[in-house]
Amino acid sequence: MYRRFLLMTALATLAVGGQAKVRLPHIICDNMVIQQQTDARLWGWAKAGREVCVTTSWNRQTVKAKADSNGKWLVKVSTPVASYTPYSITFDDGDGAVTVSNVLAGEVWVCAGQSNMEMPVRGFGQCPVENFNQFVIEAQNPHAVRSVKIPSIMRMTPQEDADCSWKVQSPQNVLDFSATGYFFARLVNKALGVPVGLIEANKGGSRVESWLTKENLERYTNEPTDTMGIVNFKKEWDYHRALVWGNGTFNPILNYTVKGILFYQGCSNVGDPANQYSERLKLLVEQWRSQFGLGEIPFYFVQIAPFRYDDDNPAISGALLREQQFRASQIIPNSGLVCTNDCVYPYESTQIHPTQKQKVGERLAFLALNRTYGMSSVICQSPSYKEMTVKNDTVFLHFNDEFGGLSRFEDIEGFEVAGADRVFHKAKAQHYWIPGGGLWDEALIVVSPEVKQPVAVRYCFRNFQLGNLGNMGGLPLFPFRTDDW
Repeated sequence: MYRRFLLMTALATLAVGGQAKVRLPHIICDNMVIQQQTDARLWGWAKAGREVCVTTSWNRQTVKAKADSNGKWLVKVSTPVASYTPYSITFDDGDGAVTVSNVLAGEVWVCAGQSNMEMPVRGFGQCPVENFNQFVIEAQNPHAVRSVKIPSIMRMTPQEDADCSWKVQSPQNVLDFSATGYFFARLVNKALGVPVGLIEANKGGSRVESWLTKENLERYTNEPTDTMGIVNFKKEWDYHRALVWGNGTFNPILNYTVKGILFYQGCSNVGDPANQYSERLKLLVEQWRSQFGLGEIPFYFVQIAPFRYDDDNPAISGALLREQQFRASQIIPNSGLVCTNDCVYPYESTQIHPTQKQKVGERLAFLALNRTYGMSSVICQSPSYKEMTVKNDTVFLHFNDEFGGLSRFEDIEGFEVAGADRVFHKAKAQHYWIPGGGLWDEALIVVSPEVKQPVAVRYCFRNFQLGNLGNMGGLPLFPFRTDDW
């Protein structure tokens, strides 16, 4: 009995000591990337009232914070200019120091969304990533790109920590990096010559509502937020649940200092009422920006790719969601949208995870390089519909963001026209140089022999329809319609 008492006393002493020693969230660990040239937040837990000293190797400075009544503490440290020089950070609460090593200063971006953002370089079952071997072989520089994957966990209440660790780029580790995120980071690293860190906080199948807080859901939606409402979901559709993925997967990263957010999501919201998705996405961006507390950070997102949804005969539910995403890009400040109409092969009409992830990631990088990093010569915006006029049986179309002209020159595909009967017919499109105009003053004319008096035009406005028209930067024309039928 006495020996048992001594053992219990020793264990209790160890437990108290363990609670007193400074503890860090998992995301603050070896190999991490911190946002360069800013006041980066570092945080953790210690015994209530204990002073925590944080010392950074790049400037040998120490900042201090006192743990509150719940043991929480947070400091801000001035970070150096980005480089491949490894640093360390030491945390000491007087009961034993903890040191985080091989820390790089660079650019940190969040990779959020559903499965097309989650899809790793190794691909999913039956869903490969194009040119896989090439990218694995080239992933040799451990300082170029690093990534941390936040586990996809459902929780009813916001979580403060997640079991995760930073991984350096290598032929072995890159297999599990988000493919879209990795191709974004790879190009940004090449263009800027600085380390890029990716925080992967996403969940396959999740809806935009999956990431909203309880307060926003209750104020702006009819989504269930109580335990009973959550339990009533069918098990096979758990990934559609509102609230719980944000609580479990996104909340643990909100103290981290980041540059911006990349977002690839929308398939699970196909079928939403008009404008609902765009308004809720705007709400989500406002929420995340408020939670990060870093101002109006960039939000760059991806339009869902062509896919033959179950109701495609010839339904336009996917096209309507893309339309809402385009609208969202117009109403969300400091945002940008990537068009993916040409990122799917004809044989992928029922493949929800298209193989061409390099194009997607690099187009996100074009947005960041141009708008965030000041490389104004990089063309980052796809052309979009501007206006139309009709003369007899011919429609004249004008577009935004051509950057000197439209390309493809001949055999343009994807256009349809309709008359007053609202029946759309395949149309022929060709370039038309406006008489008396400048060298590049042109329109696109669209005609169909079946429509003598056209009143509306659509371009790739179907669930699965591939076009081939783009601008001088090789970026595809956004699908559009001129009607509201």
